[in-house]
Amino acid sequence: MRIPLFSWLFFIPICSIFLTISIHVVSGQCLDDQKSLLLQFKSSLKFNTTLSAKLVHRNIARDCCSCEGVTCSNESFSKCTQHKGHVIGLNLNNESIYVGLDYSSSLFSLQHLQDLSLAFNNFNNSHIPPGFRNLMNLSYLNLSNAGFAGQIPIEISNLKRLVTLDLSTFPFLSVSMLKIENPDLAMLVWNFSELKELYLDGPLDSSLLKLQSLSIIRLNNNPLNAPISEFFANFTNLTSLGLRFCGLNGTFPEKIFLVPTLHTLDLSYNDLLQSSLPEFLPNGSLRSLLLSGTNFSGALPDSIGNLKRLSKIDLSTCNFNGNSMANLTQLIYLDLSYNKFNGQIPSFSMAKNLTEINLSFNDLGGGINSTRWEELINLVNLDLGYNSIEGSIPMSLFSHPSIQKLQLSNNKFSGGLQEFNVSSYPLDHLDLSSNNLEGPLPASVFKLQGLNFLSFSFNNFSGSFQLDGIQKLRNLSELDLSYNNLSINYNDLSQNQIHGETPNWIWQLNSLMYLNLSHNHNFSSVIPTSIGVSLNSTIFLSLSSNKFHGDIPQSLCNGAYLRVLDLSNNSLSGTIPQCFYAMSESLGVLNLRRNNLSGPISDKFPGNCGLQTLSLNGNLLDGMLPKSLANCTNLEVLDIGNNHIEDVFPCYLRKISRLRVLVLQSNNFHGSIGCDGPNFTWPILQIVDLGFVWILLKTEN
Repeated sequence: MRIPLFSWLFFIPICSIFLTISIHVVSGQCLDDQKSLLLQFKSSLKFNTTLSAKLVHRNIARDCCSCEGVTCSNESFSKCTQHKGHVIGLNLNNESIYVGLDYSSSLFSLQHLQDLSLAFNNFNNSHIPPGFRNLMNLSYLNLSNAGFAGQIPIEISNLKRLVTLDLSTFPFLSVSMLKIENPDLAMLVWNFSELKELYLDGPLDSSLLKLQSLSIIRLNNNPLNAPISEFFANFTNLTSLGLRFCGLNGTFPEKIFLVPTLHTLDLSYNDLLQSSLPEFLPNGSLRSLLLSGTNFSGALPDSIGNLKRLSKIDLSTCNFNGNSMANLTQLIYLDLSYNKFNGQIPSFSMAKNLTEINLSFNDLGGGINSTRWEELINLVNLDLGYNSIEGSIPMSLFSHPSIQKLQLSNNKFSGGLQEFNVSSYPLDHLDLSSNNLEGPLPASVFKLQGLNFLSFSFNNFSGSFQLDGIQKLRNLSELDLSYNNLSINYNDLSQNQIHGETPNWIWQLNSLMYLNLSHNHNFSSVIPTSIGVSLNSTIFLSLSSNKFHGDIPQSLCNGAYLRVLDLSNNSLSGTIPQCFYAMSESLGVLNLRRNNLSGPISDKFPGNCGLQTLSLNGNLLDGMLPKSLANCTNLEVLDIGNNHIEDVFPCYLRKISRLRVLVLQSNNFHGSIGCDGPNFTWPILQIVDLGFVWILLKTEN
């Protein structure tokens, strides 16, 4: 019989203490003979020194008991050795060893060894040496994924004290294969008469029936491709049976469900395996029932409520139906998704230990307000999506102290969402899409700073929505508000790292009053020529400090309510649109500094010019400074520095009594800066920059 060991092969005798793979260093005086044997063993090994973490640093000559991965006996640690200093544990897993283990190895003279791990090395498809039979005190032997191949030697069966034997091989780590042919499995396990736990792959063998003391059988991830025999029901001590992903088919024997000692049954991912659940006896011992991805069907029997210890149940992606969900108060994990359950969702208030509830993709109805959700303090995941659940959503779910995923999409929830208190931020996934929710979005949602996914799409939410709330959601990667009746009148996405072309939806927000995309530095698109269509209500528009290019569109002048227009620090070119001068009647701030604008500044400022700030610094403007600028009597800042303007000092601006800042530097102004005539004064002027002479004027004000 050939048994490829792709996954696990452990043998664990009864009445033994399970020793984990983690070997702790116990310091003690290393005996000379033990030191000598370890030195010989190390010298015989070849390993990759750049990948080794233990052998490359091991200084056995001083005190081998202090070396990492070596455990020595002392009076408190081991009762089976009479003296301190015997090596009883050796952990050389993942040391990139590739040569050095044969029958003559000094390793096999360390006869006090109890724990030995050579896992995750590469012994280049060599055979397991028969010398392991000398290590009669071994209780833990791990040779998994170590590159061994060929027949498992019969000498392994001499290790009668073994607690754990791991000869497993993951196929994605190694192409080598161990086999059991001569001796076969029956001969190999003959001496393990008190075997308690078995982790095995390959075809089932009737010799397993000799191991009546087995309590754990796990055959997961093996291509058994066969029906399951009823003989598993004959193991009177069986506590755990794992047959996950084994290609099982046929009908699963109901008798196995009723083994009185069975705690865990895992039949997941055997899509050809069919059966139904039996009537469970009172005081059943099952704690974990995992049938996901099988072809089990029928209704849940009322007697499932007899399983008072059941803490984990996964029946997802099966064909169960009916409306019976017994009150299982010890549940920690419940997954009934992708079935055909109907009826109302029961109250979960009594199952206070629940961490996950997944009832998605069924036909469940009713409401969810019968559960006191705030009392399920350990709940992490609640998925009720794709059902027919009605009524309101309890607001306590949003401020729950532990829920991370709340999936209520594709139901019939209705009503509005009220504001709620946020004291912590565990929620990272919130999906309320495809319901009948209405009213405004609660601002509290944008205080859930841990959100990564947020969807309110396909509802009837209405009212204005301020996109600046999204700025608080620093972890948000996906947002979907589509198919609602929301309007946005305030959008501040400034001071971010948004890059690429500006999305079209931004230019289509017709009710927008405030739009600020400034200081992203990576927006690189052209301002659309039709942008003015979306500015019917806009008061503030800033696109500054990005990489916008091309001409300034004339349609910007359709913004009849614009008070602030800031396009500074971009790469815009062309001339200043003529309609900007007429728009200066209502415009308070016009900032076009640091672009590539050219041509003259038109002499068309209207008599009732309302500009308070005009900044054109750092462009390619030429010609003369227009005298109609004097009509802008509310002007406080005039900055036309760093252009090619050629003119005399603008004394005609002296009637602008509110001027505080005047910058003319780096142009071609000439002549005297003195102005003749009476009333030549700027009473609150504070800064004058003429280039060669920078003057700071301080007033009493």
